[in-house]
Amino acid sequence: MIAALWLSPLRAADPAVSTNALPSPNEITPAKGQSSENNQRLRKALKRFPAADANGDGVLTMAEARAFKQKSTSGQSNATNQSVGTKKPALPNPPTFADVKYGPYGRNLLDFWQAKSKKPAPVVVFIHGGGFKAGDKSQARKDPMLKRFLDAGISFAAINYRFREQAPIQDILHDAARAIQFIRYKARDWSVDKKRIAAYGGSAGAGTSLWLAAHDDLADPKSSDPVLRESSRLVAAGLFSTQATYDLLRWETFLGPFKPEWLQSTNEIAEFYHFKTMADLKTPEGERVRAECDMLRWLSKDDPPIYAITTQPGGPSQNRGHHLHHPDHVREIQKCCQEVGVECVAILSDDQPANGKAREDFVNFMKRNLGVR
Repeated sequence: MIAALWLSPLRAADPAVSTNALPSPNEITPAKGQSSENNQRLRKALKRFPAADANGDGVLTMAEARAFKQKSTSGQSNATNQSVGTKKPALPNPPTFADVKYGPYGRNLLDFWQAKSKKPAPVVVFIHGGGFKAGDKSQARKDPMLKRFLDAGISFAAINYRFREQAPIQDILHDAARAIQFIRYKARDWSVDKKRIAAYGGSAGAGTSLWLAAHDDLADPKSSDPVLRESSRLVAAGLFSTQATYDLLRWETFLGPFKPEWLQSTNEIAEFYHFKTMADLKTPEGERVRAECDMLRWLSKDDPPIYAITTQPGGPSQNRGHHLHHPDHVREIQKCCQEVGVECVAILSDDQPANGKAREDFVNFMKRNLGVR
C-alpha cells in the first residue's frame, strides 16, 4: 500500500543557481495534487532549492514554488535598488548545545536552543520530515518559527533519528520518545520546565509528533537508565502534512484502495516494520507491532491538543505523494479526536473558517498550550 511513498533524499541547494530554475505557474499543468511527486520541474526545483519547501514535508507544491520564486525575485529586485551596505536579516543564533547525543545510535543527536528566561522554560521540539529515509535536524535552522519561539521565551530543540534502513518504524518512533525523555533528564542543566514540552514537524515528523502525543507514557521508574525514567508525554503537538497512523493496513479504511503501481515490491509494507512478508503482518507479533504504531488507537481523552494542517486538495488520491499527505489523514485524526474528547484544530485547504472567525496561528496555539502569554 504505502511503503513506497516515503520520499527520496534531497540534494543540498546550489546557491549559485538562479531561481529561474524554478518553474513558473504557466509551465505547470494546474492539476489536482500537482507537486514534486508527479512533476519533473518541481522535482528538480526541490533538489536545487530545498528552502522552497515551506512546510518542510519533503514535497514541493506548485503554490510553494510560486511563493518562493516570487519572494526570491522580490528580494533580488530590492537588493538591486538598495545600497551595498544594507543590513541583511538576522539569522537565528547557533544552538546553545549542538549535536548532543541522546541515545546509543549514531543518529541519536539533537540541537538545543536555550531561551533567555529567569526561570525554567517550556520547550518546543522540531522533528524533521523525509519519509524516515532522509532529512536532518538542520531543517529547523531555516524555520522562521524557531526565532518566534525563542523570542517568546520558549526553548527549542531539533532532533535526528534512525532511518528505515537502520531500524523499523516501531523503533524509530521510540528514538523520538527517548529524545523527549532526554530533554527532561537535562532539565536542571538546560533550565527546562519538565511539565511544558511540545513537538511538531512535517510529514514523517508530523506523524511522529502525533504518535508522541497519543501514546501512553513510556516512563519506567525502575529502569537502570535514568533517561528512561523520565516522561515521554507532550502538552501539545503540531502536524503539517501528516499521516494519521503508521498501521499502514488501516489507511485503506479512510483513503480507499491504493494503486499497485505505487509499490516497488509486493512486500514493501511489511518491510516498513522490517518484516519479510505481508503474511507476517497478520501474525500475533505483526498485529502487536501495528497496534504499537497506530496513533489513532492510542488516542484517549487525556491526550494533549493537536494542531493539524494540510494544503493538499481532496478527492481521490492522484499519486503516491497525494496519498501520503491527503487531507483525509487530517479528517480521520479530527474524527478520532472528537470521539474521545481531544481538542483538534484541523485546517484543510478546502475548508473555510466558521462564522468568519480567523483560524488560530500555530505559534499562538503552541504558546497557549505551553502557558506562555
